Parts: sequence; structure tokens; C-alpha cells
Amino acid sequence: MPDGPAYARAAVRASARKELAVSIVDERGRPVAAPGLGAWLRRVAPARARGVVSVALVSDQRVRTLNRTYRRKDYATDVLSFPAEKAYGPFSAGPSPQSPVPSPFLGDIVIARGMARRQAREARHSEQIELRVLALHGLLHLLGYDHEHDDGRMLRAERRLRRKGGLREGLIERARPVESRAAR
Repeated sequence: MPDGPAYARAAVRASARKELAVSIVDERGRPVAAPGLGAWLRRVAPARARGVVSVALVSDQRVRTLNRTYRRKDYATDVLSFPAEKAYGPFSAGPSPQSPVPSPFLGDIVIARGMARRQAREARHSEQIELRVLALHGLLHLLGYDHEHDDGRMLRAERRLRRKGGLREGLIERARPVESRAAR
């Protein structure tokens, strides 16, 4: 959750180096262990991804509630993104007006932990890899990509970045029908 001393330190470091700072938290905004996820996301992020991102690993029920509240869709989904320019997301207070933090807050990425676990089993890879797939997808949404309306622009970006990060397949590719995957 981008608030308090840890956020300020990460934001100042990110701003000074013009890079991405990633905060991994739980449903209550408390730091959570997700070995290597933040470092991996920083390494594969597009060059224009500068500032602070919060990745919240939450229950499927929490994601369902958020999906119903913000998208009017009453089901759990694997990942949701809440870009800062629309409003601060549910897991952040955003930079406080009193805080002289020079780094922009990009937004929140919310991942349903149970769905990530199940999808990892189905894809026959680790939960760590699935979290990377979902975090990358969420980051691209924070940066303005929209695979439902961009004529393949997000698909191409996700494909390039997941290859850079050593991922076999991205979320958009996995969701596409089998016959279109064969054409790749």
C-alpha cells in the first residue's frame, strides 16, 4: 500500500533512478512475501513504466466484490487493475498531499490468490510464474492498454515483455482459442 515510510523510500528511489517501484501487499495493505515478483516486474516493465505500483494478493471473494463494485460483474476474476489517473485503487491511499514524494503512483494491480493457484496447476507451472503472468497483464492495463479494444496492441506488448521475462505464454494468448494460438 503506497503509504507511510516504506512507500516514501520506494517512491524516492524510483524517482531518483527513473524506474518502477513495486509494493506487494495483502488485502489489508500489509507487505506480503512473493519471492522475486517485484524485481521481475521491474526488470520486464516497459521503459515508460515509471513510478509506484501496488500489487495486492487477495482472496477470490475480495476480487469478486471488487469486480462487482467497480465493473458490475458478479464473479471472481484473476486480475484487476485500478489506474491512478481514474482514482486511487482499493489498496492504496495514493501519495498524500503532505508527502513530498516526486514519483507518480501508477495504480493498483489486484490478483486473486486462489485463482492464481488453480490457473498455475492447469497451466502446469508454479504459482510464482502465474503471479508474474497476472502482474504483467495488470501492469499493461495500468499503462493504458486494453486488449478488448486495441486491435492486438496489448497482445503484442504482452508477448514481447513475457518473452523478455522468460514466460512461456501470456494471459491474453492463453485466453485465445486453441486454433488462433497455433497460428502464432
